[in-house]
Amino acid sequence: MTDTEFVPRRPSAAAVLSLIGNTPCVPLRFEPEGITLYAKCEFLNPSGSIKDRLAKTVLVDAEKRGLIGPGSIIVECTSGNTGIALSMLGTAMGYPVRILMSAGASQERRQLIQQLGAELVLFESGGRYQTGIEMARRMAAEDPRCFLTNQFENRLNVQDHEECTGQELLRQVPGRIDAFVTGFGTGGTLAGVGRAVKARYPQARILAMEPAEAALLAGECPCCHFIEGVADGFIPELLRDAPLDGEVKVSSADALAMTWRLHREFGLLVGTSSGANVVAALRTARELPAGACVTTILCDRAERYFSTALFQHPADQPPRFPTSPPGRTR
Repeated sequence: MTDTEFVPRRPSAAAVLSLIGNTPCVPLRFEPEGITLYAKCEFLNPSGSIKDRLAKTVLVDAEKRGLIGPGSIIVECTSGNTGIALSMLGTAMGYPVRILMSAGASQERRQLIQQLGAELVLFESGGRYQTGIEMARRMAAEDPRCFLTNQFENRLNVQDHEECTGQELLRQVPGRIDAFVTGFGTGGTLAGVGRAVKARYPQARILAMEPAEAALLAGECPCCHFIEGVADGFIPELLRDAPLDGEVKVSSADALAMTWRLHREFGLLVGTSSGANVVAALRTARELPAGACVTTILCDRAERYFSTALFQHPADQPPRFPTSPPGRTR
């Protein structure tokens, strides 16, 4: 169903819904590497991240099918971007939102969620993100008013990225795509965009960016890292739909340094996962023939990282890898 065919229960919600998606894809020329990447600017969605797409797809579908209505409560476990997106759309569409968040998530993410009017429930993960997921499931099972968006298992997550994000990327990139590289949290972007790219260009490589400290796809044990929004200590179910050709490990130190470089050389105020994606994309481009087209995602904006390691350094120097790990995040 197209946006013009859907009329939300609260008509004023149409304004923010219309702002989601159709983000630009820009060429990034890296010197002295001599490499140009194509990056899809998902940080330009209205709440500042790619998760606006998930929130829109799931809530619009739920309202169309009568799964939510007057009295419904939107519930999800998240450390930030999905929670911010759901809080934004829940408010616009007239639904209260309850977000379960790891106590280790950045203060800015908490404040943005609360500023949008959502209820925030903090939990101690103890390095186990599934704790929050299980709490959200119990809430939904015990209270019929609760609608669980279920971001880690909802197939609409993959479908939307295949039919929307992926198709946008294919239209925007001039010529053939030789590789698509991005990290994974729920796995929806990697699976959906990966499927779209593979359908058009079967020889394209679809690669998962993983924190070097927690490279689960490479068979390593989860550990603490500083790339918020990816690698939550388990391999999500939706990643089974991803046509993966391999993975690229990126250290937290390299991710932080590249994010700073994106700020200072390109004027792109993005978060650490974007920096990690770019590191992985550059490494991929070096392994392919000269002139190969490698694409990636700039996931979110930098304002939700002010209290993190990304900004805890002298203004004229790139950030260094911190000595103490953060809480588990997503």
